[in-house]
Amino acid sequence: MSARVHFVGAGPGDPELLTLKAARIIAQADLVIYPGSLTPQSLTDMAKPQAALLDSAPLTLEETHAAIMTTWRGGGRVARLQAGDPSLYGAVAEQARLLAQEGVEYAVVPGVTAAAAAAAALKLSVTAPEITQTLILTRLAGRTPMPASESLRDLARHQSALAVYLSGSAPETVRDELLAGGYPPATCVAVAHRVGWPEEELHLSTIEDFPELVRTRGLTRQTLFLVLPGYDANTRSKLYDPAFAHGARPD
Repeated sequence: MSARVHFVGAGPGDPELLTLKAARIIAQADLVIYPGSLTPQSLTDMAKPQAALLDSAPLTLEETHAAIMTTWRGGGRVARLQAGDPSLYGAVAEQARLLAQEGVEYAVVPGVTAAAAAAAALKLSVTAPEITQTLILTRLAGRTPMPASESLRDLARHQSALAVYLSGSAPETVRDELLAGGYPPATCVAVAHRVGWPEEELHLSTIEDFPELVRTRGLTRQTLFLVLPGYDANTRSKLYDPAFAHGARPD
């Protein structure tokens, strides 16, 4: 039996960044549940005219679950939109547990996360040969705490690329933690606000200066920070080096 409940990665906002599967599931759904402040109307407009649309922002977990179950018991299909990718900073696990307890089959459709969308929009790579081959996705502690071993300061000590989510309201704290972790003040920081929305803003700054940019432009909500230690590195990958043999290009 195929699932009639889908958790759908809605991407950062641009409807053209949906997967083909996500677009199809939204178009077939009888109920589309979406996070209102994170979902542009262009996404919900993809639902069929007779579909019910439900903003999950004011709802509790139990209320959202009840809406899903009402549609499912009536034989309908549900598309539960999750901003970005459902596996990252979403509440899919707790919703899925309730479905599993009732024997409801569900499926998850991945989506483009803001870090990938921001890097593409800025035409840059977050990794750089010989500089960093690691990208850490994290956030500051807020009303939702962070595990003690995952403070931004401790993660910064790796000196890798960092994508800092859900921290736009505290750019000074992000800066101070990055510096305390050992990044040089001149390290590049990309500031990406509402990636994929009509009001998208993209800026390149430094760890030292980006908080002022954020405050001046009022980018304290729905803003991602990409810390890019390899941004201006003039390095070359081994893959296309003529001296580097591999399976498709032997000696």
